[in-house]
Amino acid sequence: MNKKIDNPLSELISDEIYETLESRGLINKKSVRDYMIRKRFDTLRQKEISAGDAIEKIQEDYPYLQFDSIRKIIYNRPSS
Repeated sequence: MNKKIDNPLSELISDEIYETLESRGLINKKSVRDYMIRKRFDTLRQKEISAGDAIEKIQEDYPYLQFDSIRKIIYNRPSS
């Protein structure tokens, strides 16, 4: 029986690779969270939602993060 895993990086890596990395403690949860926040922000902005409103919507999903913390995550993107 194949169990379905929650792979928030499915567009970047396969479920199998994610599961292997996670089982070995090699997934940085904060980095994954930040990636998901940036992805959601980009999606909201494509829908022509203002940056401030987009951050407020994201804050609903991450109530433990302050507005400025989310803003820093979004605008301080790692260089590629």
